[in-house]
Amino acid sequence: MKFGPVPLEEAEGGILAHSEQVAGGRLRKGGVLGPSEIEALRAAGYVVVTVAMLDAEDVHENAAAEGLAMALRETAPDIALSAPFTGRVNLIAERPGVVCLDAAAIHAVNMVDPMITLATVSQHHQIHAGGMIATVKIIAYGVPRVALDRATEAARGAVRLAVPQYRSASLIITDVPGGPGSKGAEAIVARVAGLGMEMAETVICAHEEAALAAAIAQAGGDIMLILTASATSDWHDTAPEALRRAGGHVERFGIPVDPGNLLFLGYLGQRPVIGLPGSARSPVLHGADWVLARVACGLPCGAAEISAMGVGGLLKEIPTRPQPRRGERR
Repeated sequence: MKFGPVPLEEAEGGILAHSEQVAGGRLRKGGVLGPSEIEALRAAGYVVVTVAMLDAEDVHENAAAEGLAMALRETAPDIALSAPFTGRVNLIAERPGVVCLDAAAIHAVNMVDPMITLATVSQHHQIHAGGMIATVKIIAYGVPRVALDRATEAARGAVRLAVPQYRSASLIITDVPGGPGSKGAEAIVARVAGLGMEMAETVICAHEEAALAAAIAQAGGDIMLILTASATSDWHDTAPEALRRAGGHVERFGIPVDPGNLLFLGYLGQRPVIGLPGSARSPVLHGADWVLARVACGLPCGAAEISAMGVGGLLKEIPTRPQPRRGERR
């Protein structure tokens, strides 16, 4: 690609590098100069104009962006592409879900040529329908086909969307005299709805092992969420023991995400059971969001995956309770 000022009589077919004012308005940068544009520039007094001239082996920015974006979502039917514009194509989620990225492939794309760029949300980012997953931006007005081919090959299938595999959830809330009761339940309902699932039922029972075990056994949702009146403080506290009593097991208690440390994950048969700490009553980003989204979308969420949540697991401080994180400086 050749870039720079050229005499107006040599500019036809070039891509206008900078917007220019003419009698009929502005000729916007990125437009291809045809006879009418050349005449308008001449009438406005231009003798020289800055253009980009693509060589035979170059690909226009829009075609390059679209080709790369198509390769990225090659194995992702739930991802749509925006129309290319000024060398940009966005990848858009058509359903709620969790974004899964091949980070090595994305790094490889961005190493090919500085004019070929790909930016994405973070790995395992929970997204809503219509949310932007990634953006391809070709910085120059054109790129060499050989570079685009290398980037496209590296990009194939590097972005996908894991979508919910479950349809419904049951929320079981335990209560004690003077306790919070169902306060904050709407935040849990919103989390479920945000994944395109339905809250099948909300059940309130006493914060007692037997009562909770009965509620777990009778719950009809595909996933069970337990919001306890008193924090779970041990593997053998009320809620984990109630799950075992109902015939289930606890897979993991405690996660390296704050807020959300006291969450536990278990199963009743094949149905996931997530024990929520009291901080999940707040709608702010929470460890419960990470665990629920991955479980709902059928992604691995065992000991290794939960342990790895620690990097980036310090989430935004909750304004109503900053003190627990603040001790004396030493």
